[in-house]
Amino acid sequence: IVGALVLEMGGMLQHGAIVSREYGLPAVVGVANAKNIFHNGQLIQVNGSNGRIKILSD
Repeated sequence: IVGALVLEMGGMLQHGAIVSREYGLPAVVGVANAKNIFHNGQLIQVNGSNGRIKILSD
């Protein structure tokens, strides 16, 4: 289940950002090294308004 998107590259017009807006999902783009910080199955909290991401569980 996807509740938000965290993207390493891109900006407001990046495909993932556009799709997230279309589906009403929060998104944070331009997160350096995201693929090494976050892991499959990890629970995170994403605030698309202020760009904050909080790891809730490993």
